[in-house]
Order: sequence, then structure tokens, then C-alpha cells
Amino acid sequence: MTTYSVPVIIVGGGLVGLSAALFLNRQGISYLLAERHSGTSIHPRSRGFNLRTMELYRNLGLEQAIREAGASLSKSKGMFTAETLASAELDLPQNGVPESTLRLMNPFVPNDDISPTQGNRCTQDVVEPLLLQAARDRGGDLRFSTELRSFRQDIDGVTAELVDRATGTASTVRARYLIAADGAKSPVRQALGISMTDEYSHGFLINIYFQADLRDMVQGHEFSICNILHPEATGMLVAINNSDRWCFHAPYDPQNELPEDYTPERCKDLLAKALGFPGLDIRILSVLPWEAAEGVAERFQSGRVFLAGDAAHVMPPTGGFGANTGVQDAHNLAWKLAAVLRGHAGPGLLETYEDERRPVARFTAKQAGLIAANSMLSFFKGRTEGTPANVLVTAMGYRYKSTAVLASDDSEAPQDQPEFHAAPGTRAPHVWVGHRSGRISTLDLFERSFVLVAGPDGASWRAAAETARGRLGIGIDCYLLGPDGDLADPDGLGQQAFRLSPGGAVLVRPDGFVAWRSDDGGTDDYGQTLVLALMQILSRESGGHPAQDA
Repeated sequence: MTTYSVPVIIVGGGLVGLSAALFLNRQGISYLLAERHSGTSIHPRSRGFNLRTMELYRNLGLEQAIREAGASLSKSKGMFTAETLASAELDLPQNGVPESTLRLMNPFVPNDDISPTQGNRCTQDVVEPLLLQAARDRGGDLRFSTELRSFRQDIDGVTAELVDRATGTASTVRARYLIAADGAKSPVRQALGISMTDEYSHGFLINIYFQADLRDMVQGHEFSICNILHPEATGMLVAINNSDRWCFHAPYDPQNELPEDYTPERCKDLLAKALGFPGLDIRILSVLPWEAAEGVAERFQSGRVFLAGDAAHVMPPTGGFGANTGVQDAHNLAWKLAAVLRGHAGPGLLETYEDERRPVARFTAKQAGLIAANSMLSFFKGRTEGTPANVLVTAMGYRYKSTAVLASDDSEAPQDQPEFHAAPGTRAPHVWVGHRSGRISTLDLFERSFVLVAGPDGASWRAAAETARGRLGIGIDCYLLGPDGDLADPDGLGQQAFRLSPGGAVLVRPDGFVAWRSDDGGTDDYGQTLVLALMQILSRESGGHPAQDA
């Protein structure tokens, strides 16, 4: 039996697992990814990435490739309701659907004031191969047709037994940590005995992925969703490429029927009624049963094992939050694992993963459920209490609270419109500034190390960063923001966005979230002040270099 040693094992090669691989690679951490299937998803599943997720893929250099892959969906406009697709008035603006509902269900609304990018429609089956190729190109160890047979952990690490499903060859992998990105029915979560809380079912559906040439019907009238009300074929028709690929989600009762009952012939009959075009050539590509469920794992961490994505939380597709929340889980976790593995942080930093991401998952799952209840998709069983928040707030307006954030107040993030003014725990603001490499977004400065953004009179903070770098052995960059600073800000928009006083400073974590701020710079020892803040954020017990954990 072959034995391997690696810092991190990732179980699951879907969107979240592959994203975790890329985020770890960006932090310089090696990994082994094991996926039981022979390849990436053949079913479209999720259909888009919200603004925050596209920021993350932008920093990985994958934004353009993902936009090109989703070009066929870029013209999709909103949701329509009709008895059949043939009877839908696609030339009218969102016939019968309230504007408020459309806003709630649209995660792709651009907002140039808060981001250098915007959300993008693109299906999971075309994005996963892009992520996989990028991970391979960057030297990743990615093993498909490889199943996790068992695992055990001890005080020093995790031992995993893997088996190659094609050859039957078994291997043992020893790692410091394991990320479980193995889906809603996560065998890892079940093996750990972690239950789901906040559980609620919005119903069961059959997702029929099919091929039918509907270009003559939809060209010039491309749509995202058509709510079909045919009495014998109620469901949701979803555009995959607005040409010849589509998905139809039909409700079904698992108490009275099985997914196997949806034979190709039955599916074709159902689709013929829903589409309303007699004689249309329909080819069934795949059939996937699923539950529009809400649920959040009671714990996101068990020792050296971490849950991410659907393994940690499930939610209805309304709002498009599920996959995006999972990708952002992986992003939050990657830099923390890297900091601990390098000896830059104490293990307490890893506990902040659950502290930060579980509240986000609970809030997001609830919002997805509330949108389902308000979506006019009658086959979703919905809760009736509450009004959903603005979709942009849900996607990126949250505020972390943990020991990795030093805040002077307990205020909550706004729940009507997102605001980014460098409050500790929030995503750092985006502002276009001048830099030696040209015009950049402030978001381009983050992702690899800590960054200290100081006001124009903040030269003392630059020296403080040098002190912290030397005493703590960590990477930290410092930029002065102002008319003549490292970051040219002639109109003062950057100082306004960061709410920087001339002598103040904002400390941004490697995930782009604000960890701490000093509003007046009023200290006798800038270096000591910054070192103490970083020690708390990194769960360091002393200013010396902690022992390596890799």
C-alpha cells in the first residue's frame, strides 16, 4: 500500500473542492484532492456566480475564462410565468412578475461603486473543467475516480485510506488537515456524527436536463426562468444556453414515487406538455432528483477536519446562494490553514472558520428560503415569516465576528443595502486608485498576505509593518493612500471609502476582510500596537515564531 504525506487533503472535486485547491495553491500550500467520480459534473446544477465569488475568481486570474464560458447565458433576462413556453409572452418585460421579486432573485446586478467586477451566469458543468485545468496547470495533485474509504485523526493529523475505483489500488495519505467538500450527503460529516440544524424542506424535484432546439422561440427574447403552470406539467424551465440545452424542474412526491419512475419516455411526455410545441425533437441528457432543503451543520470543524460547501450547509436555489456560499467558505478557510501550517498563527485561528462562516450560512440559507416563499414558484413549499434582505447584502454584506477580528463595537452589518467602509469584519472597500502598475482596484492588493492601508500621514505605520514582519515572521505590506501616496487618490475617494484619517490605518486580512483599524494613529509605539493586534488576530501566544505545523 502506497503512503503519501501532504499538508491538506480535500475530499470532493466539485466547485467547492476545486476552489479550495486553487485558494490553497495561491497561498503556497500543497494538497491532495480526491474525487470519487471519474470527472467533473455532467449536470448543469448551479448557474452562476455572484459578485463576491467573481471577485475571488478574478484574483485567481479566471474571471475572463468564466465569462467566456457563460457567454450563452449572458443575455438571460429574469423570470416569466405561463401555462407553457409556447404561450409565454417573452417579448413583454417579465410578464406578471413583480419587480421586487426579480430584484430578490437576481444575484448578478452590477454595482460599479462597490466592486471591480460583476456577477456572471455560467453553469457548473462548464466551470468545473476550467477550475480543474487551472488547478492542474498550477501543479495540484488531483485524483479523480478516487474514493475516501475511511479516515481517522489524532492530535497531530489525519490519516486517510483512499482507493482508486478504476484499479482497486489502495493508498494511505497522512495530512495535517482534511477539508470535506463532499456534498449534501457528506460521508465525512456523517462519519463525524455531525447533524444538521435549522432543517426545513421546500419540496422534492426532478431535474430533467434535456436537448431541444428552441432558438426560433427564444432568439432575441432570452430568459433565465419560465414558471410553467400547465396542470399536467407544472415546473420550472431553466435556460442552460438559450439555444438547445435546458433544465426542467418538476415537483414530485417521494412518498408515492421514485426517481426511477421518471423514465426517458415519461420525461419526454412531461416536457412536450410544458413546452407546448407538438412534434418537437427532445433528447433526455440526464435526470437528477433533488430536495430544495434548508439546513446548516451544527459544527463546521471537528478536530482537524473542516466542512465546506454543501457538506456544511444546504439551501434552496432561489437567490443563487448555495455554490457561492461554499466557494466563500473555502476562501475563508484557505488562508487560515496556510497561516497555521507555516507557523505564522496558532491553532486557535482555525476555530474562527466556524465562528465566521456558520452564522453566514445560517443567514444565507434563511434568505434563500424566504426568497423561495416569495418567488411565485408555486411548487416550492415556503415559510411565510419575514421579508428577504437585498440579495447583494446576503451575497457579500455580512460582517464577521471572531477573535480574528478586533472590533470596538457590536454593531451588525446593514440589512438593506451593503456598505463597505472598512469596518472590522467586513469585506474591505473597492476603490480605483493609481499604482506603479497603473490603475488598480484596492481589492487587487489583498489575497496573499496582510495589508496595512494607511492615511497620507501614515509613514509611522510603514515602519510598524517592518517591525511586525521582523518580530512575527509574517508577510505584511503597507501602502499610504493619498494624493501623493503609494496609492494615488487625487479625489480622496479612497480615504473616504476606508474612512481614513490622515494618520489612521486599516489592517486587511489575506482574505480581503478588515481585521482591525486605528482611526487616529494616536500611539507612542506604532510597531508594538500593530504587533499586539496581529498576535490577537493570529491566536499567537507570544511575539516569537510559533512552532511549524507542517
